[in-house]
Amino acid sequence: MNHFDINTTSSSEFGIFGIPCSPEKAQIHITPVPWEVTTSYGAGTAQGPYLIRQASEQVDFFDLEIGKTYEVGIYMKNEPKHILDLNNTLKPLAQELIHLKTSNPELNAEQKALETRLLNQINQGCSLMTQWVYEQTKETLKLCKWPVVIGGDHSTPLGAIKAISEYYDGKVGILHIDAHADLRKSYQGFHQSHASIMNNVLKLNPKPQKIVQVGIRDFCEEEYNFILEHPNDIKTFFDIDLKRDLFEGHTWNGICQAISGELPEKVYISFDVDGLDPSLCPNTGTPVPGGLSMNEAFYLMYSLHKAGKKIVGFDINEVSASGNLEDEWNGNVGARLLYKMCGWLAKTQKLI
Repeated sequence: MNHFDINTTSSSEFGIFGIPCSPEKAQIHITPVPWEVTTSYGAGTAQGPYLIRQASEQVDFFDLEIGKTYEVGIYMKNEPKHILDLNNTLKPLAQELIHLKTSNPELNAEQKALETRLLNQINQGCSLMTQWVYEQTKETLKLCKWPVVIGGDHSTPLGAIKAISEYYDGKVGILHIDAHADLRKSYQGFHQSHASIMNNVLKLNPKPQKIVQVGIRDFCEEEYNFILEHPNDIKTFFDIDLKRDLFEGHTWNGICQAISGELPEKVYISFDVDGLDPSLCPNTGTPVPGGLSMNEAFYLMYSLHKAGKKIVGFDINEVSASGNLEDEWNGNVGARLLYKMCGWLAKTQKLI
């Protein structure tokens, strides 16, 4: 980084944000996971890591409230070809299975056999992806670096959360920013669906101390009942309640204090970009009206810092251009979100 000019743009070929930083010197290590096997609506989230990296070269480095985040060193690994190849193999099979189940009220014996075969193959592949992310995150922690995952759909960070929870012996909270509760038991038969990740997180051993959800506005009755039945494990700040509080005169500062107060000292952030207002991420897989503004999301992270919380890792998921790699808006938002979250991780850990 000795010859790196922070006042100009640089190619992302040199590294994320154009920063030429070696893995040895970087304190933050990013694992890209190009994966969208179980997506059930829009497509393209496997392109998320690529889109964010390409857009990252346009991000200015100086941050008025955080300072010089780049000085901590940020390193992004190359995209894993074997994971992308597995995704490209399984994605059509998952779509075939979804079509089979949604277009046939009752399956005959032959169709049931096909369903079983496809489910086994897809679930096995998803488990392989999760295990790979788990091993990558364990290696990052072993090196005393701070782990970040960029998906991909929202199933991708399960392995990272497992490694984090083991590393801190369950003494970590998950701040889950999302439009969806992601608490379904086994969505469409997929054991590790993007719609099931937080349900799967609660099955970990050790499991995190608590999941605190923010921005949730699209969920089924089963998920709502699950939240009510697990008050010690889950605290959900539904989007409609957040907006009602704001409309009735409560401040976002006060609301963020309440959110931070539900979390233990160590916090892992799982950020699905559809938790934001969809004007910021129109091509994400399942956009939902409502959600947080960018500044509301950033202020929430600032509130974690004010409350003395320490961010120990995070993921960003569901960034997509819906197949159009020339459409850079979603990647632009994702890259700026990534840089800011790296900054708040560094700030809460007193790295800067």
